[in-house]
Amino acid sequence: MVDTNQRKSIGDSLSQLIEIVEKLRAPGGCPWDKEQTHDSLLPYLLEEVYEVIESIEEEDLELLKEELGDLLLHVVFQASISKENGDFSLIDSLEHVNEKLVRRHPHVFGDQGADGPFHAKQNWEAAKHEEKKRNSRLDGIPKTLPALTKSQRLQEKASYTGFDWDKIDQVWEKVHEEIQELKEAEKSGIKRHIEEEIGDVLFSIVNLSRFLGISAEVALRKSNKKFTSRFKALEREFKKRGNKMEDSNLKEMDKIWNTLKKQS
Repeated sequence: MVDTNQRKSIGDSLSQLIEIVEKLRAPGGCPWDKEQTHDSLLPYLLEEVYEVIESIEEEDLELLKEELGDLLLHVVFQASISKENGDFSLIDSLEHVNEKLVRRHPHVFGDQGADGPFHAKQNWEAAKHEEKKRNSRLDGIPKTLPALTKSQRLQEKASYTGFDWDKIDQVWEKVHEEIQELKEAEKSGIKRHIEEEIGDVLFSIVNLSRFLGISAEVALRKSNKKFTSRFKALEREFKKRGNKMEDSNLKEMDKIWNTLKKQS
């Protein structure tokens, strides 16, 4: 728990940030800050979110400290605009999330129990579904989520209703089944069938990832980073030899690639 002195310090720092943003938006403030709207800030907000993600993946805690501050600035900025428009204030948002966290954790703040993380999240999803009066348990997932993340969230939400495999062997069987169907579609030469089956293969791989407790989005980002690093090393190796990759062949490139792979 946060002690009283630390809570006061956090409160003072947050109040100072709010005051700074309000001053920037006030007459005589910054021309750029004054003209911003909810919509105009979205690209910068998204950029800050990805910078937070990058700092975590790089395990750079000093950078994470900075990026979390930048992300908090955007939260305060958005709330400040809403306050100016007479819609709501940051206090309203804080009170809402505080109340929601207590209400949706009856196994912590009430007398209900939870057998483990899955059961706790299952209770959360069920409560959220009722509160929002949604028609489907798949509702509520942002349309703009990256496809891999969205696939995993769809599968998670379905799983919390009991719609899920019992054993990982069944998941593997589905993966192999979808790969076989992709091979058959490729032989047909019909592009829309191939596209559909590629989607099904990816969806099944995401499901396997979920079953193993791994984020497919994070795993693919790490693979992208690894490929980029090795490919650039391959380029450097050819440059060091005074050769161009375009004048080489796949056999030679693959040999160097495997050497670099062993070194990394």
